[in-house]
Amino acid sequence: MMEYILSVEASQDIENILDYFLQRNIDAGEKFVKDFNNKCLNIVKFPKIGRSYSHIDSPLRGIPIDGYIIFYQLLENSIVIIRVVSGYRDIESLFLDLDQ
Repeated sequence: MMEYILSVEASQDIENILDYFLQRNIDAGEKFVKDFNNKCLNIVKFPKIGRSYSHIDSPLRGIPIDGYIIFYQLLENSIVIIRVVSGYRDIESLFLDLDQ
């Protein structure tokens, strides 16, 4: 069965998001964690559910969650969550390293 894996960057993103919620609204933070886990499980079930970001990197896909975007790549037996970032960020600049 396919599973999802968090990259180091995605783990740091989640930690930063949760720190933000911890300072402002713990209930919203708990909801975000629950929604995030559900989204990741849906990605595992339907790997191509997310929008293609092939203009940035050919295997990159993304799916929205509460003003953020979960960026992921489909591998042979797993989904790798690459980043979880605000939808307002300059997305292309986040992924410049993928081309190098």
